Amino acid sequence: MSDVVTAPPAVRLPPATQMPKLLQGIFFAVSRRWMIQRLARRLGNVFTVNIPIYGRVVVVGDWRLAKQVFTTSPEELGNIQPNLSRLFGSGSVFALDGDDHRRRRRLLAPPFHGKSMKNYERIIEEETLREATGWPEGTPFATLPSMMHITLNAILRAVFGAEGAELDELRRLIPPWVTLGSRMAALPKPERNYGRFSPWGRLDEWRRQYDVVVDKLIDAERADPHFDERTDVLALMLRSTYEDGSAMSRKDIGDELLTLLAAGHETTASTLGWAFERLSRHPDILDALVEEADNDGSELRQATILEVQRARTVIDFAARRVYPPVFQLGEWVIPRGDSIIISIAQIHNDASVFAEPERFDPRRYIDGKPSSFAWIPFGGGTRRCVGAAFANMEMDVVLRTVLRNFTIETTTEPGERWHSRGVAFTPKDGGRIVVHRR
Repeated sequence: MSDVVTAPPAVRLPPATQMPKLLQGIFFAVSRRWMIQRLARRLGNVFTVNIPIYGRVVVVGDWRLAKQVFTTSPEELGNIQPNLSRLFGSGSVFALDGDDHRRRRRLLAPPFHGKSMKNYERIIEEETLREATGWPEGTPFATLPSMMHITLNAILRAVFGAEGAELDELRRLIPPWVTLGSRMAALPKPERNYGRFSPWGRLDEWRRQYDVVVDKLIDAERADPHFDERTDVLALMLRSTYEDGSAMSRKDIGDELLTLLAAGHETTASTLGWAFERLSRHPDILDALVEEADNDGSELRQATILEVQRARTVIDFAARRVYPPVFQLGEWVIPRGDSIIISIAQIHNDASVFAEPERFDPRRYIDGKPSSFAWIPFGGGTRRCVGAAFANMEMDVVLRTVLRNFTIETTTEPGERWHSRGVAFTPKDGGRIVVHRR
């Protein structure tokens, strides 16, 4: 008897918008949050779009389907194309897939767990206090620029373990690179950059300058007679090896460090900006947090961080690409080459998971953590953000330090509107607050 070959199921896609493809691309690049919200209201929590650069994409706003995506083997659902490696380089974890991605993540994990994390807490507290010395008292000011300074300085010191001219140069290069790169991330990258006055040309020039600085820092690190005792991220990366004994190349280290510096500091700073915006409008939560911080507690503060990440989602989607001939996602059958976007913002506003999702309520987490497939600010599965624990610790230390040293005035002003920086969403007015030193 011959084996019976079962034909793959026929393609069956979710409902699609009839909006012209070019218009979909413009809306996705300029206002994807508004676009996805509007389409979800019309088409339901799973629908199809067709976007220049990415092609046909299934947008998923159902946490059960998100769970299926995140628990599917990366051999079936791999890295979306194109991705942020266009900005960070081919050696970035964003560029890797399959076994290469797994090997890199194992290499990157140690600096962001265990004892290494304790070494970074002091750095973050110092940077917060240093930045806060310039805060005006009794006058509204935007916290977002300060949070950008704190998180960039903290990650620079955590990565390189020192101060000096090279770190000053990176402080000059990284912010404009991140700002422009975020805006260009959803746009096509031309074959050539059209010179230093074009956006891609400026990004390339800043990257060239960055590579020169990182080369100097790697040389200095290796020349340190106490190199084997260093605990900074760069030293750990330089000493780490894959299972076969090989080490990361200089280019891969440069690409990976740029990923950490750029992606890590902007998203954490944006979440902290939203945290101050939310707390200044919720006096009961703010009072309880101050009392807790003064008594060395952390439970409500941790819950507040979770709720800010849910209610004011900074990165609103996680994406995969279909590799087999077809992939069955719930009732839908998606063909090879199509992509799947998990709409994090939609899932975070699902009333069946989070009661009264429009209500800012950290206490919803006090008696239990949210589902790891419904609360997904760091994405999920094998591509979940490798720096998630570091980001959580950083936000906790910054909030604790500010609460212990400043009184934050509350306001009855409406909440700040959402502002897209390209990749991340921030408060429109920068998370404005009024403080007084305690």
